[in-house]
Amino acid sequence: MAKINCWEFKKCGREPGGAKVDDLGVCLAAIEQRTDGLNQGQMGGRVCWAISGTLCRGKVQGIFAAKLTSCLRCDFFHLVEDEEGNNLIETEEIFRRLDEEPTDKS
Repeated sequence: MAKINCWEFKKCGREPGGAKVDDLGVCLAAIEQRTDGLNQGQMGGRVCWAISGTLCRGKVQGIFAAKLTSCLRCDFFHLVEDEEGNNLIETEEIFRRLDEEPTDKS
């Protein structure tokens, strides 16, 4: 069974083709290829807490340090933690992937 991604769970509308893309832009979590598959998600859809530019409480968030408190309280973050258990890809590994050169998967 496929795991739910953040934009599906939160219904933010910032995925490619989403309802709020014209107003808020496409969320980087929905297009971040370097994190595709981590925590069994599509693109950065299950590691959104480590990706800058995600939407929280109706506002686009900045860097990880600035949004950490919100993310640690987020119901989606806790869902991923619970579902992945011991297999959860930790934030340090996510950052390592984000530091790699982007690859073209087209």
